[in-house]
Amino acid sequence: MIATSPPHGRRVQKLLQTLFDITLLRRGPEDIPHSWLVLNFCVGLWLSALLATTVLLQNFDKIDAGIAIGSAAVGVFCYFVVLAIAGFGARLIQTVSALIGAGALISFAMLVILVLMTPFLGRNIATLGAFLLLVWSVPVKGHIIARAINRHWYAGMLIALTIFLLQLAFTEVMTPRS
Repeated sequence: MIATSPPHGRRVQKLLQTLFDITLLRRGPEDIPHSWLVLNFCVGLWLSALLATTVLLQNFDKIDAGIAIGSAAVGVFCYFVVLAIAGFGARLIQTVSALIGAGALISFAMLVILVLMTPFLGRNIATLGAFLLLVWSVPVKGHIIARAINRHWYAGMLIALTIFLLQLAFTEVMTPRS
């Protein structure tokens, strides 16, 4: 009997479950397949979250979306440099897939809070919830990079926090003053 691979829907479901588990710090980037297709799927997922944010939030426009893409590129470049310096450049595809995929899930969760929960919780509490998810993304990224370079999570947190602050500075510099 010939073994067959699971249908595409099951593979996508398994990947999304893995990304969810990474977001909850239960798994790491090594659990993501080393595949350009998976990386492209994660990028598409993140771009979908960005598009949904642009469409659904009144105070988020295409300039903000462009800045978000630039900020993500800065982050990916920084994580690539860390992987290369640590001697783990071969883990780039899995690590970036995990970073972008987990980031997409967090972005969708933030969007759900901002769009669906604001009428029930009020703008301030919903914004606080979205901000807390943004803050949560730092330990998630720290967890991912620490596992990718075989270092303690403290090192990963320091790296992730540093890159987060660089991305924040990039966003601040690029955001037009009104």
